[in-house]
Amino acid sequence: MKATIKTILYGFAFMMAGTALTACSDYLDRSEDSIVNPEDVYKNFYNFQGFTEELYYCIPNMNCSFWQSDYNWGEDELSVAGSTWFMGYKVDNGDFWGWQKEFDGWGACWMDGVGLTTEDDRMKKRMWPLVWYGIRKANIGLQHLNDMINCTEEEYNLIAGQLYFFRGWFHFMLMQSFGGLPYIDHVLSSSPSSVRLPRLSYQECADKAADDFRRAAVLLPLDWDDTIVGMNTLGKNRQRINKIMALGYLGKNYLWAGSPLMNYESTGVKTYNKEYCKKAAEAFAEMLFLCKAEGGKANYSLMDFSQYSDIFYTLNQGYKIPGGTEAIFMPPVYQAWGTYWSQSNQYTPGVLLDGSSNMFCPTANYVNYYGMANGLPIPDCTKTDIESGYDPRQPWKDRDPRFYHDIVYDGVKCLQGATQTREAHRYANLYTGGSYRDDYVGSRTGYLMYKFVPNTTNNDDRGQEKDHLINISYMRLADIYLMYAEAVTNGYDSPTASVPGFGKTAAEALNQVRDRAGVGRVATKYLTSTEMFMNEVRRERAVELAYEGHRFNDLRRWLLLTEYPYTIKTAIDFDRAGGFSTDDPEHNTVLNLTERVVVERKLNTKHYWLPLKRVDTNIYLEFDQNPGW
Repeated sequence: MKATIKTILYGFAFMMAGTALTACSDYLDRSEDSIVNPEDVYKNFYNFQGFTEELYYCIPNMNCSFWQSDYNWGEDELSVAGSTWFMGYKVDNGDFWGWQKEFDGWGACWMDGVGLTTEDDRMKKRMWPLVWYGIRKANIGLQHLNDMINCTEEEYNLIAGQLYFFRGWFHFMLMQSFGGLPYIDHVLSSSPSSVRLPRLSYQECADKAADDFRRAAVLLPLDWDDTIVGMNTLGKNRQRINKIMALGYLGKNYLWAGSPLMNYESTGVKTYNKEYCKKAAEAFAEMLFLCKAEGGKANYSLMDFSQYSDIFYTLNQGYKIPGGTEAIFMPPVYQAWGTYWSQSNQYTPGVLLDGSSNMFCPTANYVNYYGMANGLPIPDCTKTDIESGYDPRQPWKDRDPRFYHDIVYDGVKCLQGATQTREAHRYANLYTGGSYRDDYVGSRTGYLMYKFVPNTTNNDDRGQEKDHLINISYMRLADIYLMYAEAVTNGYDSPTASVPGFGKTAAEALNQVRDRAGVGRVATKYLTSTEMFMNEVRRERAVELAYEGHRFNDLRRWLLLTEYPYTIKTAIDFDRAGGFSTDDPEHNTVLNLTERVVVERKLNTKHYWLPLKRVDTNIYLEFDQNPGW
């Protein structure tokens, strides 16, 4: 399929005008008719929007940028043994240089590599080159705003709002990985000698990004469908930058700035910064107030749990983009068919794929975060917990409903139709010695992850899978509720506090996400202090946002990346007991359940920030390398 992104772009003739203006080496080879007059690029809305559209092509595609996807670098996922080219493997070994193409011969990491806005190749949508290009392009656009003389106020605001949003968002993407950087808010000269911008602290950068997000929020509409301009593409505007996206990232930017790691980098204090958390809470409250979920007009609400999969993937729908009413900010889709090969197959054991598999599986320690249906956590999966009702003899019984949606455990049916060669593998043999357990082509941990794939992901049922498109949101509404809960409780020092004028408490926001999944609400004992409540906030983020690319950054900003037990990846070993049933695997009994460490990370303080490229830190003295690298 030729680029699903075409469904969200105008396709104006001047879309690539920015590239044309900078490609000086080819200028003399062009015919007179092909030359774009710079004044024409910015003179009216449609031309200027064509210039602005290229910024959408600068959004990196983390889950479909290589033959296999690799973007979960916390303690959540384990790749098969021998897959040393993945960034996750390199993180396990403390080699954070691995994000850079100079240190990764395979080009497997979505953060670096070829980044082109002129092609629909999914493997050429990499973060580092695209966001720097996007920052410059946004600044060029802002510099020329007043050249758009033939426009209405609405048209002017739409262009300006998009440019401010993207400038803030591209900086945010860099800041969260590398810390405080120069905040580039003007067009830089091409002369290297004129570039001497110093690195700012994280919070200084965040303040500047906040200014851009706030400007965008003021200028942009709730929905482009409700604008005169948007009527031209009615029904195809869902991924255009709007007020909700700008407010969402305004809040996220402030919450990150107020988190322990960023506060420590900026002030030397390893705790939350209350003032930034209050600013974050207020931005989230402003945003939520505008959403349909809270009685507002913006069409954002939590999907019903019966439609939970629709947030992440679509099947047999002609590559329809998933997300529904919950997705807020998503990357464009290129070569939609590619997610079947780059992602869904990597969650399937080799016995269901004719022997070969570069699969990723959930770590047992991470699966332990999926507590019980009553909302209580599991302190230790090998020990009986009377309060929660967990029994290690029946470890799959009465678990959080999201456990059954996301995780494949022993006995679950994984092959649906007829088969001539795989009948013995119809059900997940994940017990010790089972056919699904293999360090090189199967599960290393005793679990599989099916959050983004249907249970027909195998070679025999492949005919049932048509138009399987996975698209992972950068931001969705459940994430907003959980960030609001975190921001409120740390800003106002109480899980029962709320933003004045909004009224929803931190605990109520978290419970709203649990209510959707049918999980018990936060127990009273976790509402007695901020510290106790944060234990449940962190666990809830782990479960609700599992495998969506959040965990690594969460552990970093909480200053937990180097702390036990977040440094280990474990597997479970067990035997099946008598009476094993494939009809009701949830209630099966197991024997001799143990949990063992497969990987233990030896990380230190330097690993809280990724290393910058040496070629860039050598440009000038003020652009220095991150500590320890």
